[in-house]
Amino acid sequence: MSFHPLDARRPGDLLRTHSTLKGLFNQARAVERLQRLLESVLEPAAREHCRAASYRDGVLRLLVADSQWATRIRYQQRRLIRQLQAYAEFATLTKIHCKVQPPLVKKAPPVRKMRRSAVAAESLSETAGHISDPDLRSALERLARHHRGESGE
Repeated sequence: MSFHPLDARRPGDLLRTHSTLKGLFNQARAVERLQRLLESVLEPAAREHCRAASYRDGVLRLLVADSQWATRIRYQQRRLIRQLQAYAEFATLTKIHCKVQPPLVKKAPPVRKMRRSAVAAESLSETAGHISDPDLRSALERLARHHRGESGE
């Protein structure tokens, strides 16, 4: 007995015919619509830090990037509820619940490059000549070479 896989089907066909996928797709579209409505009432700075997760039984659940944004949303909760209730999707909204969920991918800190300066290199070399401590003098000389662009040790 050999295994014969089913014929591949186009994703669009699967979404229209498979009940589980169809339900997930519809739910994703609904959350996307809620997110757009939420962004229309949020202050611009909060939009990238706040995501609609679900809306059920009059409670809108939001995922926020950190506790600072959760606190800001809680302070604005009454205004947000009032503004969101104007939309048919949020007619029964009574509460906003915030859950802190930091982003999975952290942004890399910006790379800072030190500019090389001949004046700084000369100043470091001159200062190193007046230092009696050999370790400090050596460190200043290495730093001066770095500023000149010379390869060190």
